Amino acid sequence: MAEESKINGLAWFVAGLGVGALAGILYAPKSGRETREDLLNGAKEGTEYLRNRTRHAAEQVEELVGKGKEHVGEYVDRGRAQWEEFVERGKNLVSEQTGRVSAAVEAGREAYKTPPAPEEPTL
Repeated sequence: MAEESKINGLAWFVAGLGVGALAGILYAPKSGRETREDLLNGAKEGTEYLRNRTRHAAEQVEELVGKGKEHVGEYVDRGRAQWEEFVERGKNLVSEQTGRVSAAVEAGREAYKTPPAPEEPTL
């Protein structure tokens, strides 16, 4: 949307140059040679203006792209740090559960190896 506005603005600028040049030719009290020189100078000025605006726009785009890359890099770094934290938490959880399961298995082995205590007679 903003690009269309810029293009429309540029189109109106060029149209204005053309209308101004035509009015200048029709109403100028100058000779043909002087008029041609004025038109040539005006065209050169317009070309220089467009070059400067294009250069300025390219610099702005380059700056925006640089900022965008910087922001993406920050988001990637944050995501990577969060991912590493989640992986570490997962490792700790697995380690805890492995310890608990190993302890339960060992307790089961010990219980299986020990004979049951004799029951006392009930009265």
